[in-house]
Amino acid sequence: MRLLLVEDDDHVAAALSAVLSRHGFDVVHARNGEEALQALLPSQMPSFGVVLLDLGLPDQDGYEVCGKIRKRGSIPVIMVTARADVRSRIHGLNLGADDYVVKPYDTGELIARIHAVMRRPASGGAEAAEDVSDLRLGAVHIELPTRQVSVDGLVVQLTRKEFDLLALLAQRPGVVFRREQIISEVWRTSWEGTGRTLEVHVASLRAKLHMPALIETVRGVGYRLVAPAT
Repeated sequence: MRLLLVEDDDHVAAALSAVLSRHGFDVVHARNGEEALQALLPSQMPSFGVVLLDLGLPDQDGYEVCGKIRKRGSIPVIMVTARADVRSRIHGLNLGADDYVVKPYDTGELIARIHAVMRRPASGGAEAAEDVSDLRLGAVHIELPTRQVSVDGLVVQLTRKEFDLLALLAQRPGVVFRREQIISEVWRTSWEGTGRTLEVHVASLRAKLHMPALIETVRGVGYRLVAPAT
């Protein structure tokens, strides 16, 4: 898999490229935003599977580069930056970034996140074109327009946030959602002070659905929905 690494620090880029190469990635290094955008032109083949984008670039801000990449297509973009504040994370995700990793980071976690975004269906693709108003995961049936959930045909009464949490996880089975991302998308707020609320809602969902293994805790990262066998 080809990976575009956008990083102005050659020492950082060299070290990360070596690690990624050992994990099977064909890494192309761009030192600034313009080089990155040129590398992503449709005429440049083969295409890339994911972009690791630093925000502190010498010629233009990484947020601006992300916006331009997103206008061109749906290639996964992971922002890798020292900007750790919640406002910066939310801004990056709102611009269309698929994930946001703060330096310094664990390379194992970074590689796991790369694989996670690569598993997600691209917007505008065949999966996105399908009717997603109805989600069926084994015995679980989720109707998004009516906000109704049933298990084996029996309706389960969920609170508003419980439904929003379940729907978020169910639309991408197997994908790990970071705690911060869930809080941002479901509660529309930052992580501080809301972590315990998330844990309570996950526990409540497991109990109400009578399926404790449906939502898996990924220690130190977040949660994912494990699609039950049909």
